[in-house]
Formats: sequence, C-alpha cells, structure tokens
Amino acid sequence: MNDQAKWYAGVDWASDSHFVWLTDKDGQRLGARGFKHGGEGLADMVKWLLKISGSDDAAAIHLAIEVPHGPVVETLLERGFTVWALNPKQMDRFRDRFSVAGAKDDSRDALVMASALRTDTQRFRKLALTDPIIIELREWSRIRDDLVAERTALTNRMRQQLWRYFPAFLDLGADLDAPWVLELWRAVPNPDRAKRSRIAGIEAILKRHRIRRFDAKHVLGILRQPPLSLAPGTAKAAQAHVDTLVDRLKLINRQIADACHQLHALTQALGGQQDSPGQNMQRDVVVLASLPGIGRTNLATLLAEAYDALQRRDYHALRTLMGVAPVTRQSGRSRIVLRRYACNPRLANAAYHWANTAMQHDPVSAAKYATLRGCGHSHGRALRSIADRLLNVACSMLRTATTFNPALHLQNPPC
Repeated sequence: MNDQAKWYAGVDWASDSHFVWLTDKDGQRLGARGFKHGGEGLADMVKWLLKISGSDDAAAIHLAIEVPHGPVVETLLERGFTVWALNPKQMDRFRDRFSVAGAKDDSRDALVMASALRTDTQRFRKLALTDPIIIELREWSRIRDDLVAERTALTNRMRQQLWRYFPAFLDLGADLDAPWVLELWRAVPNPDRAKRSRIAGIEAILKRHRIRRFDAKHVLGILRQPPLSLAPGTAKAAQAHVDTLVDRLKLINRQIADACHQLHALTQALGGQQDSPGQNMQRDVVVLASLPGIGRTNLATLLAEAYDALQRRDYHALRTLMGVAPVTRQSGRSRIVLRRYACNPRLANAAYHWANTAMQHDPVSAAKYATLRGCGHSHGRALRSIADRLLNVACSMLRTATTFNPALHLQNPPC
C-alpha cells in the first residue's frame, strides 16, 4: 500500500505555526523547519517539501498529521501530497519510542510521526478530498447541534427565572422554547397580567399555533394561581431577564429551522447528483433514507460524519465511530466488556435517537429491545444493540444497492 513512498514527513500543527520533519525512505533526516500559519506560510511549506526532497511528484511524499481536517490538510491534499491521519492517543504511544521520560516538543512530535508513518503505515488513515456537498452538510449539521445545545441552555435559564417569580407558568408542562409558549409569555409575562388577560386573547394564540391539547380557560386557570410573595423589584428584575431570553430563543428557533432546511436541501442535492467514478452517492442516500427510524437529521449526521466509512461499506468502522461496538478487556481469567466512549459524539447521539425511533416503528427492533430489557440490560445498552444491528443491515443494503424491506426477516428468520 505504501510501496510508492520515497519520502516521509511529520507535520506537527498548531494555531500559529506548523513544524515539519522530512526523512527519506530509510529514515534519514533531510530537513526540519517551522512554517507560520497562513496562505504564504503553507505555500512555503509546499515549496520546501518539494525542494528538499528533489521530487517532481508530490504524491511520492507521504505526510503524517494528527488532525484529519483543516486548512493544512486541505492545502496538502490540493497540491497532490499523500496525507495520513493518526489519532492523538496513538501518537502519544509512538512518542514513547523516542523518550521514555515523556519529553515532548514540536520537532520531536514531527519526527515521531514521520518515523511511525514509515514503519507503521497500517495504523494511519489515508485522507482524500471530500465532496464539497459533504463539507457543507457536515458544517450545517454541526451548526444545528450547536444551536440546539444553546437553545437548551437558554431554556434552562428561562425556567430558573420563571421558578423565581412566576412558577404557575411552568405548570403548563409545555416546552418553554415552543413558539406558542414564547408568544404566550409575551401576552402574559407576570401574575398581574394573568388576572387582566381575557380568554379571547389566549384562544387567538392557541388557534394561531394550532394548539389543541390546551383550551384557553384551562391555560388561564393555571396562570391565575396565587402568586408568590416577593421582595419589591424581584419580579420586575426576573421578568426583564426572561424578556432577553425570549428574544434570543425566537432567533435561535428561526436559525434552527433554517439549518434543518439547509440539511434537507443538501441531502437532496447529494442524492440527486450524478454518479462519480467509484461512487454511487445518489443510490446510497436513497438506500439509507429507507431505513426505519433514521429521519432527515440523523441521515444528514450519518452522511456528514461517517462519509468515508460509508463509502467503504465498513461495518466495523461505523460501529466503532458510532460507539455501539463494545470494548473487551481480557487478561488471564478476567474478562470485562465495557461501553465504548472513544467515538464520535455526534454519531453516538444520532445512533441513540435512530435506534429509539426504530424501536417504535420496526417490529424486529422492538422485539430485540424487549428481549434485551428482559435480560436485565439498561435502556441505553439495548438501544446500542439495536443501532448495531441497523448498521449491519445498512452496510448489507449498500453493498447490494437495495432499499429496506421490512418483510425480508420473515423470509430469512434468524438462526
């Protein structure tokens, strides 16, 4: 796999500068130098690598780096270099070859990566340029996750302030970030306003947002509960705090809706693009979308964060990335199986929600869940097993280019 390599380099990247160590195929040092981060610095890095190696073919220079993404990786890939990524924890173990005392500096790390790439290439992951749509999809998926996390934090702050001066509002039992709840608070921001509010105004809010589980009389009955006896100024201060939170929640709700729209549009664009050599992403999107419980958000996350593994149909890589592959520790007579925490947190979260939804709509997943729970396994453990099965099914479907058939398990029952 690495027969064509004639030079090996390690790139220790940082925010301000990057240090590069270049060796030949026998491990002899050819040069080492630092480069400032920026367009000019990265261009100098490319020129220096080609000049010191004396090569006209950038692909013959193999570079090792700890991060699989970013401007350094993209620059090197665009210029035709062969780039390999290494997990930082593996890098830490390779470092022990050179210093048992744990000494660490930029030049040593670059040397360690160049040496490890030369002797242990199989431990590295080869990188390639990613489809531009996948890059956009990944970014929008992460934007949505960040916005949802920020909305949760703001909602918790709003709940705390309402508990402080208007606990009756919390008795509605509704999501505080829901648009109708935010509008209701604008209309009824404190107990005094609740006493003066009319049923017609509340009915208009509920009707505008199509809320049928509450009626206006019931809502006003809750909001008109006896208020708290507070020190002067407390209610006014807390209401002012909630006022700022409501404005931010409305903005975030619009941004999340826009992010979801972008995810759907990019997923559709990915599924509708023309096939490229060696790939059939259009069919892959259709196949994955047919799986039970996956949904548009989870589908976008899977495509964005596990694109390479999906292209390889690598079931073992997927279950590791999504955190559903258990970790076995065995020594002598001792054998312990633990949950895997070294995974992609976004994929692990997607696996949880995917399995939870599939359990409600797929009879096989529901039966598996019931069996595992009956054996004493926790809810999370059962869902990880369901996700593991779904990943195996997904890889089989991708290999055969077939969509999900819920009746297939009846024709081929498990042994």
